[in-house]
Amino acid sequence: MPLELDASEMRRIAGLAVERVIDHISSLSEQPLHRVTGGRKLAESLREPLPELGTPIERLLKTVFGKVVPASLNTASPGYLAYIPGGGLFHSAIADFIALATNRYVGIWLASPGLVQLEQNVISWFCEILSMPSTAGGLLLSGGSMANLVAIVTARKERLPADFLRGVVYTSAEAHHSVAKAAMIAGFPTERIVSVGVDDKFRIDLRALESAIDEDRQSGLQPFCIVGNAGTTNTGAVDDLAALADIAARHSMWFHVDAAYGGFFALTSRGKRVMRGIERADSVTLDPHKGLFLPYGTGCLVVRDRAALRRAYSMHASYLPPMQEHDDLVDFCELGPELSREARGLRVWLPLKMHGAGTFRDALDEKLDLAMSAFERVRALPNVEIVSEPVLSLFTFRFRPSPHEGDEERLEAHNRAILARVNDRQRVLLTGARVGGRFFIRVCVLSFRTHADRIDALVEDLCAALDEPVKPSAQLG
Repeated sequence: MPLELDASEMRRIAGLAVERVIDHISSLSEQPLHRVTGGRKLAESLREPLPELGTPIERLLKTVFGKVVPASLNTASPGYLAYIPGGGLFHSAIADFIALATNRYVGIWLASPGLVQLEQNVISWFCEILSMPSTAGGLLLSGGSMANLVAIVTARKERLPADFLRGVVYTSAEAHHSVAKAAMIAGFPTERIVSVGVDDKFRIDLRALESAIDEDRQSGLQPFCIVGNAGTTNTGAVDDLAALADIAARHSMWFHVDAAYGGFFALTSRGKRVMRGIERADSVTLDPHKGLFLPYGTGCLVVRDRAALRRAYSMHASYLPPMQEHDDLVDFCELGPELSREARGLRVWLPLKMHGAGTFRDALDEKLDLAMSAFERVRALPNVEIVSEPVLSLFTFRFRPSPHEGDEERLEAHNRAILARVNDRQRVLLTGARVGGRFFIRVCVLSFRTHADRIDALVEDLCAALDEPVKPSAQLG
């Protein structure tokens, strides 16, 4: 088969793939939530040398949908309440199909002005959601980890001299590990990445932060960056962002907010109130593949002053055309580490244009309501200990029967058994979290497919799990 397919063959193989995808999505609610047992055996069976001859598309699709896709966590399921769900809108898959099939290059404005503008529109919409000023801008990246890295490097360039090793980054003990990893990749030794303790609501301790900054400055170090959280992974905590903005301003430090999980709740009035102060950040990490329900691999960084990205990342080469000088025209290669990149903006632009922001706002409001409903019903169960209430759509808890009082090892085993029993029922999937050295069960509601019936299933399965015998099962979390 030649690489250049004729029109009839393209229609045929596209039709076969689309039918498989539609059948898969249509049956998501009936599919198991997890099927990872035997993963090593499957992986070994899939290893093969470089193929010299081709294989019919029908057989390849049978392998993908019959063996490969089912052996996984069903992250697109309405019952997926684990980790931070990513819904994976079908609309975005269509947008990616268009973007990859037309294969336009968007690293430089000149190569595809229209697609670059669509992505700029998306970034402008995100800045509007966060109430950032007209000077704001940014770019789409592969996820929150890359966004945090680009932010830390930008902060380093803006606030520190070329010899930056006395610079100090501050974040909370509940921050995502990608923050410390970003600082490490950016060249900072681990002792310059300060993890500040948290209060009883798992927010960064403001007094401890101020104290750490003062002590480091007196020791001859250069405090230059504070990283706040708008929705932590373990407990869903949102730091006092307004207070952090005040501290950063007082010390002339860069203020970055990791809002990968929680940022898009700013579309809602409740989320806007919770994240008051985020509009004062110098940079914000967002994950559309979380709060906008898009496919994995869709992250974003927005900055208060888009020129800061260009100052940090602009680099010229003889084989590149002249870069744009107008403020309203962007070369994305000037704003981040990538030169080659696909047209990521289309996967965000298409569903937002098809449905409008109001539809996404309504969906996020529903998730806030569902999380609160789940929390109230779980709180009413016997012997339950609430660890964190849902500031947004995530909460944590554990069961603490009196015979296990004070025995953390036995409490952990007891709660891991309950978690396994719930997951064995394959109606919802939960994961655990370790907070302050203790193990808890967590619930995160963030799929556009999750509705009240799955909250009913969650509560029913928790109740049943309290009395069920333990079965051997793959334990998550």
